[in-house]
Amino acid sequence: MTFPEAGTCKKTVFRRSDYLAPLPIPTGQKPGDSLGIIWRKNDTYMDIGSFTLSATIRLVWFQLLLFLGMGSLLKYLNIDTYWMIWAAGLVGLCIALYFIAPALRRPSPNPVRFNRHRREACVVRENGDYWFVPWEQVVAVATQASSMSQGGKVTQGMLYIGLNNPLTVKKDNQNYLLGFYCGGGEPAMALWECIRTYMEVGPDAVVSIGTSRFTRTKGIFASYLDDLKEAAKRKGWFLTLLWDGFFGLFVFNVLLADYLERKKLYPLPDLDHPDIIEWSKPLPPEQWARPSAEFQAALAEYEARRVPSPGGQSAVTDACRVR
Repeated sequence: MTFPEAGTCKKTVFRRSDYLAPLPIPTGQKPGDSLGIIWRKNDTYMDIGSFTLSATIRLVWFQLLLFLGMGSLLKYLNIDTYWMIWAAGLVGLCIALYFIAPALRRPSPNPVRFNRHRREACVVRENGDYWFVPWEQVVAVATQASSMSQGGKVTQGMLYIGLNNPLTVKKDNQNYLLGFYCGGGEPAMALWECIRTYMEVGPDAVVSIGTSRFTRTKGIFASYLDDLKEAAKRKGWFLTLLWDGFFGLFVFNVLLADYLERKKLYPLPDLDHPDIIEWSKPLPPEQWARPSAEFQAALAEYEARRVPSPGGQSAVTDACRVR
């Protein structure tokens, strides 16, 4: 199956798809692991997990409080439609629990491992089957869809990463798809940039907000207090108590999210097949895989579209081929 070139945009009235790879040229966005998808990271490989339970719990809790608050306000104002808001919140909560509950019962999914020395990615299926995908053949698409309702325009989006098995044509063992509910558009590109930048630049160029949470030895509340102290060093106690304290504790319920995440992801699932362990070992620099001529040509074309901006920084012109 062929895909549009990286940098291509397909637009309709209510939908937009940005094709980011193959080939994995820069998107122009700064890497941002907003969902905590980076599970492990070292100089040789990086593990990406699609089980973003913490972000899901925070979003569901926030939406629940939002509907409760809106309904309570309407009731206080003696507006009879308040029960409709509460009913909508209850329906949304039931739908969220319908998808979350099975995920909590199933075993934690295996991560996808990206090896920058070999320029390959490794996929392990639930049945134990695995395969290696050349980095330059990984597919990435940022989708964004909009809908209209009485409340106005609602926009949702995801980042999809596809890893096709190059050694088989069996439909049940040919494709592997990762999906991240990150809003689409620029947030999806920033999430993809975490992977692309790691593979093309190195581990130090990607700042992960979440890998340390998998090695915590303290309890949930003690870890929360440590996070507050660390945040206070960066932005002061006022902003820390306002955002990480009030909003984090009451609006997003980080303690519940941390508890469920620990129950599900401690310890982290690992790729322990002997072939994958051998594949994951570091290589001397002279044995590292090199970018292909096709990829280097795509990078050269990308750089050719970059022109100096009046502020002295470079910008991409016509980077999006609209189809």
